Amino acid sequence: MSTKRRKILIMGAAGRDFHNFNTYYRTNESYEVVAFTATQIPDIVDRKYPAELSGELYPNGIPIYDESELVEIIKKYDVDEVVFSYSDVTHQYVMHKASLINACGAAFSLLGTKGTMIKSTKPLISVCAVRTGSGKSQTSRKIVQLLHDAGKKVVAIRHPMPYGDLVKQAVQRFAEYSDLDKHETTIEEREEYEPYIDKGLVIYSGVDYEAILREAEKEADVILWDGGNNDFSFYQPDLQIVIADPHRVGHETSYHPGETTLNLADVVVVNKITTTDYKNVMELEENIRKANPNAIIIEAASPIFVDNPELVKGKRVLVIEDGPTLTHGEMKYGAGVVAARRFGAKELVDPRPYLVGSMKETFDKYPEIGTLLPAMGYFEQQLKDLEETINNTDCDVVISATPIDITRLVKVNKPIVRVRYELEEIGYPKLEDILKEKNFL
Repeated sequence: MSTKRRKILIMGAAGRDFHNFNTYYRTNESYEVVAFTATQIPDIVDRKYPAELSGELYPNGIPIYDESELVEIIKKYDVDEVVFSYSDVTHQYVMHKASLINACGAAFSLLGTKGTMIKSTKPLISVCAVRTGSGKSQTSRKIVQLLHDAGKKVVAIRHPMPYGDLVKQAVQRFAEYSDLDKHETTIEEREEYEPYIDKGLVIYSGVDYEAILREAEKEADVILWDGGNNDFSFYQPDLQIVIADPHRVGHETSYHPGETTLNLADVVVVNKITTTDYKNVMELEENIRKANPNAIIIEAASPIFVDNPELVKGKRVLVIEDGPTLTHGEMKYGAGVVAARRFGAKELVDPRPYLVGSMKETFDKYPEIGTLLPAMGYFEQQLKDLEETINNTDCDVVISATPIDITRLVKVNKPIVRVRYELEEIGYPKLEDILKEKNFL
């Protein structure tokens, strides 16, 4: 009987890929993970998944390559199987990768919930979505507030965004603003963590999600999984809530793994219904019923709240939106554009003539962004390029619709109007009703 280990290559983006390795492969002697490939995230390639996190089978760690080298890596390591492990891409995109990999001689696979979801000792709610930018963050905040008001000790755990020293980022706990600096967080991370800190709550993130869960359980009555992109939960939920977006009807069944989250949902929140034609809402709800007839549907909006709206009227404005929502989320506009139109901006200023450095590279990769500026800050130079781009842009006012106070990170030479948004359910049932029915309240 052969004892040869099956050679595995994991395709990822510094999130689901590491989790799949940790839960499914790290201690499994039937497999040898020879490499990771990375995409979507800058500055993660040409590094290693460190030996400190890789376990006894991988004393030298595991190399990470750029996905553009996929074919060469399959040949170099004589790979038997490639495991696709990142999110927010079309089904067609996934199958193009599968076709290429099969042509190279390797098998192609996707890991499911059975081998990758970790069981918690505490009640756990997951909040996921069918696409990036659907409204997970404000939905998570609403659920946390309801639980907190009921006297529950709630701890949130966020889908990973580990782009720095992975060993130091294995388990991260955020309870104060100083923790953001301590862990050298990016704009994308701060966008998710700051709102919890604002409310006096605790949120965990990192790389090793079993270790993270065990720490969170020590201080929680209820765990909330705050998902990233359109991925399904890393933990076994007792209640699965999924957000869908009527601005992108059809995406709920044509993107990976968003369709998986839809099929798993106990509750689907159809968000943003007041900023689209209601026929889109009806079409989306019909698609939801076809895919998951047992899911409860909640209709909701995400009303905006604007600081100093009088600064917008009649002015030429630069609109900054959440980065991932505009890039791989493919949204054409967000809350910043809604605020500009609602409060009478004269013009949306196109930032493209003023782009510098890595911001140019972002627009080269995602030209469909158009006349908006994504809040990109994965690394220090990118943050500096964002700051310079904002200050170069010939406009009167900056509208910032990123969830954080961007002035904590960049010095801007123009007035900034900040946009916030929260979830507001319309009609019945409401999230509170569901939480009571499921004995969370």
